[in-house]
Amino acid sequence: MSQKRGIQSRDLYKLKSVNQPQFSPDGSQYLFVQTEIDEKSQEYMSHLYVSDLDGEKVRQYTHGKVRDQQVRWSPDGSLIAFLSNRTGKSQLYILDPAGGEPRQLTKTTNGVNQYMWSPDSKHIFINTTLGKEEDVDQDHVETKENKVEPMVVEKLFYKSDASGFFNHKYNQIVLVEVKTGEMTVLTDGNYDYSLGSPSPDGRMMALLTNPSDEADYELNSDVYLLDIESRSLKQITSNGSFHHVSWSPCGQYLTFIGHEKEYRSATLSRIWLYELDTEQIQCLTYSWDVQVGDVAIGDFQLGNLTQGLVWTEDSKGFYFLASDQGSTNVYYGDIEGLVYPVTLDDHHVYSFTVDVKTHKLIAGISTPTQPGELFFIDLQTGLKKQLTNVNQAFLNEIELSPAESISFNAEDGLEIHGWLMKPVGFKEGQKVPLIVEIHGGPHMMYANSYFHEFQTLAAKGYAVLFTNPRGSHGYGQDFVDKVRGDYGGKDYLDIMSAVDYVLENYDFIDESRLGVTGGSYGGFMTNWIVGHTNRFKAAVTQRSITNWISFYGVSDIGYFFTDWEVLRGESFDPEKLWNHSPLKYVNNIETPLLILHGEKDYRCPIEQAEQLYVTLKHNKKETMFVRFPEANHELSRSGHPNLRIHRLDHIANWFDKYL
Repeated sequence: MSQKRGIQSRDLYKLKSVNQPQFSPDGSQYLFVQTEIDEKSQEYMSHLYVSDLDGEKVRQYTHGKVRDQQVRWSPDGSLIAFLSNRTGKSQLYILDPAGGEPRQLTKTTNGVNQYMWSPDSKHIFINTTLGKEEDVDQDHVETKENKVEPMVVEKLFYKSDASGFFNHKYNQIVLVEVKTGEMTVLTDGNYDYSLGSPSPDGRMMALLTNPSDEADYELNSDVYLLDIESRSLKQITSNGSFHHVSWSPCGQYLTFIGHEKEYRSATLSRIWLYELDTEQIQCLTYSWDVQVGDVAIGDFQLGNLTQGLVWTEDSKGFYFLASDQGSTNVYYGDIEGLVYPVTLDDHHVYSFTVDVKTHKLIAGISTPTQPGELFFIDLQTGLKKQLTNVNQAFLNEIELSPAESISFNAEDGLEIHGWLMKPVGFKEGQKVPLIVEIHGGPHMMYANSYFHEFQTLAAKGYAVLFTNPRGSHGYGQDFVDKVRGDYGGKDYLDIMSAVDYVLENYDFIDESRLGVTGGSYGGFMTNWIVGHTNRFKAAVTQRSITNWISFYGVSDIGYFFTDWEVLRGESFDPEKLWNHSPLKYVNNIETPLLILHGEKDYRCPIEQAEQLYVTLKHNKKETMFVRFPEANHELSRSGHPNLRIHRLDHIANWFDKYL
C-alpha cells in the first residue's frame, strides 16, 4: 500500500463542501447543497441534491457552472425553491421534486438576497434591494448610459466589506406569487428590512429593521410585525441587536436571537420569547452563560447559512445551535427556559435540519480531520450514521494531523483552552518548528473543526498551536468581555502563556524556531507580538489593524468598533488609541514580517498594511508586502480560489525561509 501524503494548498480544489440539509415535509427524504471549486474556470459551483435517509439513493437535481443556494421545500412538499446565479444576478427558481428544468420565478432588478415560503405554499417572500422609485422588475427598467459619475456621500455608514459602497438602495421585502411570478413590494422608504418569519396564518411577517434616521448611530436591529394587508408596522423590541426571528406553529409565540448590547460587540447572543397575547418579552437563556449560534472560525465550509431556531410541532420547544468550549452542538430549549444538548461531541455542527414530527436530525459535522459530511441522528434512540462521503476517496490518500486539546492557566490564573497539532509524519525524537495561529474577531472561537491552513502547515513539517485567548466566544460572558479596552494587554499574555505551556510540556518543539500568524484581530495581535518580543523568528500578518487612529475613520465599522472595543465607550482619545496601535512599536520589530492584505478590504482597509510596510521598509527591516487584487476581508474563506491558494503558499514559503 502506498504511503499517504500530507495535504497541499491546491488540494482545496479537490475538497467538497456539503451543507444546507433540509428534510422534506413528510420526512422521507432530504435536500442538500454540494459546493466545490472548478480549477479550470476558477469558479465556485454549487448544486442541489436529494437523497433518501439511507444515503444510498442520491440524485443530483441541478448541474452546470452555477451557484445554486438556499434550497427549501415548500411547506406542502409540492415544490423546491432555491437561489441561483445562472442568469448573472441571484434570482429565485422553483423546481418540481419529480424532476424537470427549474423555472425562474423572479427577474428582480438587483437580484434576490434571501427568501421564505408562505405557510400556504402559494407565495414566497423575498429580500431585494431597491433604489428610490426603482422598479422591482428588471424588465421594466430602462437601460441607462454607462458613464462615470461622482459618488455623493451623506451617510455615516456608507460602505460595507460585504456589499461595497452605499448605492442609495435599501433592502426591501417583496411578495411573489408562485403561480404567476407577480411581485408586490411590501416595504418602502430609506430603511433596510430583513425577512424574519411569516405568521402561521399568513397575515403577518415578523421582520427586522430600524426605521429611524439615526440608524447609523443607533446600530439597532429590532423586531417588528408587518401586517401584510394594511402594510402597518408594530414594534416589538427596542434598542436591540436581534436576528433569526421564528414563529411558533401555534402562532402564539415569536422567538429571536440576539442581545441588548449590554457589553456592546462582546455581548452573548441569547434566546428571547415574545408572547403575542400578553405582549410580554422574556430572555429564556439569561442565566445560561453560553453563546447561542455558531461562532466557530474556519476556512473551508462554502455557502453555509447561519440558522435560527427550529420549533417543535407542539410549539413547546425548539432546536438550535450553540458554541461552547470550542465545540458547536445542537441543543433543545423550551418556552419555560429549559436548555440541554442533544448532541454533545467535540466537533463542529455547522448546519442542521430536524424532522419535528419524529425528532430525527441531519447535521453537517466537521472535526479537525474531517472537512465535513452529513450525518443522520435519531434523537430518541441515539442512532447515528454517516449519510454522505463526498471527500472520502480523496481523504483515503491523505494523512491529516489530529488536534490535541490543551488547557493551561494564563499569568493571572485565567484558564485558557486551545489545541496543538503535530506535524504530519511526526517521529518521536524529532525537534520541529512551531507556528502559533491567532483568530480574528476577537469575539469568535477556534473550534474542533477542519482548518485547511493548519493542515497544510502540519503537512510541511510544522507543529501548529491555536488557542482561544480572553475575548473569544465559547467560555461565557465575562471571558468574552475581558479583552475590551485591553487590546495588547492580557490577551497578549494569554498567547505568550500558551507558548510557554507547550514548550514546557512538549519536548518535540524547537523553541529557537517559532512563528506566528493571524488575520484581522489575529493580524493586530501578530503585529503587537513582534513589536513587544523577539521570541519569534518569522511572522505573517494578514488583513491586520496597525493604527487605531486611522482605523476609526477608514474601516466600515471603525467609528463604532473602535469606540466599543478600544475606547470602551470613553470619548475619542488619540493618545489611548495610539498606545494600543502596533505602529507605535514598529521600531522594536526585528522579526521578519510578511504582510498580506486584500485591496478591497473595507473592514481593515489596506492603508493599515501600507503604513506598516512603508515604515518597516524605510527602517530597512526584513519585510515583504503581498497585495491581493479585488479581495475583501473574506479572502481566506470565500475569496477568489487562485488568490486563496497564493495566500496559503506565501504563508508557508515565508515560514520555510526563516524557520
